[in-house]
Amino acid sequence: MTDLRIAEKRFRPEIEGVRVFAALLVAIYHIWIGSVSGGVDVFFIVSGYLITISLVTKMERQGKINYLEYVLGLTRRLIPLAFTVLFSVALISFIIIPQLQWKQIISEIFSSAFYYQNWQLATNAVDYLAQNNEASPLQHFWALSIQGQFYVTWPLVIFIAYVISTKLLKTPIRKTLLAILSIMFIASIGYSIYITTTNQPWAYFDTFARVWEFCLGGILALLIPYLSLKRAISLIVGWLGLAIICFTGVILPVSTVFPGYAALLPTTGVILVIISAENGSKFGVDRLLGMKPFQYFGNISYGFYLWHWPLLTFYYANFATDTVSFTAGIGIMILTTILSIISAKLIEKPIRKISVRQSKVKLALILFVFIISVMLVNTSWGYYSNKKESKFTDEYHVEDYPGAVAAFGNIKPNPDKEPILQEAEEASLLPSFYSSRSCYSNNKDETEVKICSFGETENPKYTIALVGGSHSGHWFPALEELSEKLKLQIDVYNKDGCRFTDDDMGGRMTEACMEWNENVLEPLMKNSPDIIFTTANVNSEDTVPIGYINQWKKFEEISEIFAIRDNPRMNEKIPLCLETKSIEECSKPREEALSETPPWENTDGIPSNVTFADLSDSFCDAETCYPVIGNIIVYRDQHHLTTLYVKTMAATLEEHLIGALKKVEKSR
Repeated sequence: MTDLRIAEKRFRPEIEGVRVFAALLVAIYHIWIGSVSGGVDVFFIVSGYLITISLVTKMERQGKINYLEYVLGLTRRLIPLAFTVLFSVALISFIIIPQLQWKQIISEIFSSAFYYQNWQLATNAVDYLAQNNEASPLQHFWALSIQGQFYVTWPLVIFIAYVISTKLLKTPIRKTLLAILSIMFIASIGYSIYITTTNQPWAYFDTFARVWEFCLGGILALLIPYLSLKRAISLIVGWLGLAIICFTGVILPVSTVFPGYAALLPTTGVILVIISAENGSKFGVDRLLGMKPFQYFGNISYGFYLWHWPLLTFYYANFATDTVSFTAGIGIMILTTILSIISAKLIEKPIRKISVRQSKVKLALILFVFIISVMLVNTSWGYYSNKKESKFTDEYHVEDYPGAVAAFGNIKPNPDKEPILQEAEEASLLPSFYSSRSCYSNNKDETEVKICSFGETENPKYTIALVGGSHSGHWFPALEELSEKLKLQIDVYNKDGCRFTDDDMGGRMTEACMEWNENVLEPLMKNSPDIIFTTANVNSEDTVPIGYINQWKKFEEISEIFAIRDNPRMNEKIPLCLETKSIEECSKPREEALSETPPWENTDGIPSNVTFADLSDSFCDAETCYPVIGNIIVYRDQHHLTTLYVKTMAATLEEHLIGALKKVEKSR
């Protein structure tokens, strides 16, 4: 092979059909199956195939790529429809989406508009604190972000190949490009396999773990002129390829094993379909995929992908459900199709008719209007959201909103204080130490022990080590309130999702958590705090876990242990529940939330250095555990306490903490 022939730049009807199947599969799996189909991987390899053909052809014919015209042509295709969806999502979300999700959606509108949402979701995917985020109506924009990053960088790859081939190697650009793409493919798929094995939630959204799919499309574009098969074989190969595309989501758990080598399955399916079309037949898959209905739907498949997910999430929000009936699903599909047709006719097609070469300024102005409209709406929404938060600060008065103090008398909220002061967004705020990533371990695979000190750090009378995961960490605001009065230095040893234990609790603790527990012993013993503040049990379990006791025994001659009973866990995410239901409906019977007797009364072998604290009466009366006490929301989700409510528990916590501090004084 003395030279490479690139695939002819021509209309490929079978590719339009492949897009249709990919878009439909994505929607079907999302709506009824509740999983991932692998359809976006189909989009990625198709994009790599088509853009490579287009750019190489331009480079060969003109010796250059007019990047400005390329970007304008690209944005002419992508921005109008995408920003129409972003604009619509902002308006509808403001009306029907609970306030607790507002900040998340506002943030994702910006990240989607600037094509970096995949990195935002990658960060959230490995951040324990972000796991309580609800599925947003823009979550599907992660795939568009990766494609956008590919589109703007691919001309550089082609240009580099052109320079190397003409200036250095004196070889045809297509040979040089094939070598470059092969190297990129090997590097990317190697990285993808590695990162998928070690950190799959991150890998799923990682651009670099997906580059190989675009490279594979480019390699296919370069080699397909040499891959023509006999007609009989093409017939079999084509239908096999379509079957692979359709059933990847059934064969593989896509959402937990992709991308890695598993994504080779749907991408191979696309390759087989395209190769088979080179020598198609009357009964070949290319005849089906090239039919007019598929061509028509292929033209609106981009809009179909954009509209289906927001409509699904709005359905969830409006009907307070997480499942979709067959009839409702059909309705969503029909409405998605209607919106795709309307937006294509009224928005997409008219703008695509504008000449990039002859009407650059006009096109740029039109695109700017789409962009600025979304930015203005989203910024206004963010401003309104922040004003609601500041209203909380301005109107807060302890005598009207006593929080846990109300539990000392009548625990039932005062019905005369309406509305509940603490807005849903305020309820989601985290303890202040979470503002610095250097003060806690948020990656589930992280084993490094991070330590930060707060409170009276200059001349403390006592040092308290707050050790464990989020159920230890959410007590930080109360300790911070007491720090000045009691002269406390608070040292935070926090790994979210990890308890202070030497037992994996039947596999509930990860290997990283167990390693962190080993690593935390050395600094705790070296720094020897007066008190180690941690949890005494888990949920409503009626005994103290043996792994907790084992850890506590290691500090019998070093530090006092202050073990606080775990707070009740509710049936729903409380801020969301309160937006649609009454306080009574969001409450929970005490007998379901707490064991009848404190866990330590049912446990043997507890070391002498342990002081237990049971603050259950600050959450529940004799019969009921409440979501709102003293007109303050108790929970920021289903089981983590709100910062403000914990602050109001400072006086109650102090009464119990004094006992442990007295033991410290005696031992000095």
